[in-house]
Amino acid sequence: MSEFLLELLSEEIPARMQARAAEDLKRLVTDGLKKARLDFTGTEAFVTPRRLVLVVDGLPDRQPDLTEERKGPRVGAPDKAIEGFLRAAGLESLDQCEKRDMGKGGEVWFAVSERQGTSTVRAILDFLGPVIWSFPWPKSMRWGHSKGRYVRPLHNVLLIFNGEKVDGQIDFEGGVSVPFSDTTRGHRFLAPDSFAVSNFAEYRDRLRDAYVIIDPAERRAVIARDLAAQAAAEGLTVRDDPALLDEVAGLVEWPVALIGDIDAAFMDVPAEALTSSMRTHQKYFSLLNADGSLAPRFGFVANMAAADGGRAIVAGNERVLRARLSDAKFFWDQDRRIPLADRAPALDAIVFHAKLGTVAEKVQRIAALAADLSQSIPGADRDSARGAALLCKADLVTGMVGEFPDLQGVMGRYYALGDGEGAAVADAIAEHYSPLGPNDRCPTAPVSVAVALADKIDTLVGFWLIDEKPTGSKDPFALRRAALGVIRLILENRLRLPLRSVFNASCYLYEERFGKLKAEEETSRTIGLDVGAESIGVAIRDTVNRTTSYRRVPSLSHAAKLDYPESRDLLGFFADRLKVYLREQGVRHDLIAAIFEQGDEDDLVRLMARVDALAALVASNDGENLLIANRRAANIVRIESKKDSADFVPVDYDPSRAEGEEAVLWAALEETRVAVAPLIEREEFAEAMNALARLRAPVDLFFDKVTVNADDAETRRNRLCLLAHLTDVMRGVADFGQIEG
Repeated sequence: MSEFLLELLSEEIPARMQARAAEDLKRLVTDGLKKARLDFTGTEAFVTPRRLVLVVDGLPDRQPDLTEERKGPRVGAPDKAIEGFLRAAGLESLDQCEKRDMGKGGEVWFAVSERQGTSTVRAILDFLGPVIWSFPWPKSMRWGHSKGRYVRPLHNVLLIFNGEKVDGQIDFEGGVSVPFSDTTRGHRFLAPDSFAVSNFAEYRDRLRDAYVIIDPAERRAVIARDLAAQAAAEGLTVRDDPALLDEVAGLVEWPVALIGDIDAAFMDVPAEALTSSMRTHQKYFSLLNADGSLAPRFGFVANMAAADGGRAIVAGNERVLRARLSDAKFFWDQDRRIPLADRAPALDAIVFHAKLGTVAEKVQRIAALAADLSQSIPGADRDSARGAALLCKADLVTGMVGEFPDLQGVMGRYYALGDGEGAAVADAIAEHYSPLGPNDRCPTAPVSVAVALADKIDTLVGFWLIDEKPTGSKDPFALRRAALGVIRLILENRLRLPLRSVFNASCYLYEERFGKLKAEEETSRTIGLDVGAESIGVAIRDTVNRTTSYRRVPSLSHAAKLDYPESRDLLGFFADRLKVYLREQGVRHDLIAAIFEQGDEDDLVRLMARVDALAALVASNDGENLLIANRRAANIVRIESKKDSADFVPVDYDPSRAEGEEAVLWAALEETRVAVAPLIEREEFAEAMNALARLRAPVDLFFDKVTVNADDAETRRNRLCLLAHLTDVMRGVADFGQIEG
């Protein structure tokens, strides 16, 4: 068995493209090998800033021979059928065919041909060219006279099979060719000379001697280890930043960790600003003191082993960093000259979305909604929530956030504290974007929660009103992430929040934004719609009139009386997001659906309590049997309704005709129906499930002793109505038809 080694040596590959490129090279080549009927025992792909490498082990020297059979007509078939078969098979006479007995089908002609396998090298060359010149880079370029594309100019293609160089070349459109070779080059500066290799082990070892580590995981480990060791020597730690570590590992072939100084003049700038500046522009690592504060030191990785131990490199990087941090300090000093509140009017010049207005308008809606939400959040002060909301986007027009967008919210907190705002308001400004993802910390401070909820809900409702919803895998406005953020804020803080009312209140605010309340008659005349909540979604989408005048959002109790179709649709979207979120927590999605499908549950905390109680019931022996009985009853009613073209409904049941087990079941159902409703109302869900579980015995007896499809038509109809009553009583607790298994 043989080894195949491929190296594509080029100019620097962007770090963000490297991991995907290694995966694509491995996938494309192995797919080609499989199509060529070439088995192998293993593959490994590696990438550095200048090279893509693939090694395939266990390849045969040749493709296996292939036997092809073509079934023809029956023996004795017409001459034209025989001639067509021979022509298609490339044969001259039936003497070259086999006659086979097919049993009842009689004897049939078969054409059998042997196709000899080609050499493995030839098979690889047949697909390798297209793999390289059509490689799926996110961005690629032309160079020289080539019309072909690659991520950067391609200098060398090392191609070795079974220890021997493969003859040939890669031809790019436009006349540029790169011949195959058995040589490569080491580090651009430390070992630039070419050298020949004959197998992967020699290739890997000689490159290491030439200051190149081809495995990105190894480079990453070296960087982390050496930085940590140098920081520890000074009593410091390296700020955890896996993404930066991955990126830096893609920038160097021979990592050398070094540490430099940050001038004391910059240490009064917020640590987040210093860290962002070092990370974004220079790919430097922040170092922390024992108490977690930012130390006046930074770590970085050079792609060079210097004779002086890196002193000149450190001095050069310190000089570059001084220039970078001077910009950050300038923005910090300039931004503090203008109070954050005075910057808010400038948000009117920033468009949030062409159909949804400016950021200034969004801030007004957030402020109104946050103030009302605060009434449902224990410990949240209404005025603080409104004040924080009015300031939460103001840092978008500061110089610091303009330079470092990842600091939005963070810098707003510093500026708010400098302006004398309270800690609750300042923290809410910093935290209102959170949580940004499943691993991001969820705010717990009451005012922060109110503003974060208002911001996300306003975004979701707005895009629902203009019909810009996620479709398939496309979600350009990150609405799924916003919905997940709302779900986490509610569940992790155990907020009793009626979502439908909140959505209605947000829709109401958008009415004002589109001039609905000030131009009812004009809207009705222009659009031809009744001025009512049912049509407001269309009105908002089509009305171009704007206003910056806002009324206070109606209370949630009042908003519950409103009925916007977008609110109902958005609640369904939340149900789907909740299923995804809870499935990751180990909660069955069908149990969530069983509660949501009742259509009256929009309190997520209460919903989770109901789901937990339902899960306990379904897991019990009584619950399992009751679930089977419910499904059996529903199926019988459905089948018989279709057969009779009639509906069997609980209210048509006549208890006076019942006797024996049927009468017992009726009495048990009525007792359960009366008991369950107040239990659900008092949120005693476990007790409601227990009441339901007590139906098992009478239900089992009914199905054991009573014939539903009795000979007497009236008796049959009455019993079918009783089964409908059974499913109806159970549906009062949950839609058991949604439960799987």
